Amino acid sequence: MDKKDEKVFSTEELFGKEKQILIRHGEALYRLLITRQGKLVLNK
Repeated sequence: MDKKDEKVFSTEELFGKEKQILIRHGEALYRLLITRQGKLVLNK
């Protein structure tokens, strides 16, 4: 897949007004959050 074909999502699209979202990958559930410093952290 070329980079031009990759889907790109902004954090605003994914999070809206929230600071964290949950992502289901197969049977696992992950938490993606925006820290106070504006970084992204993914936890299982």
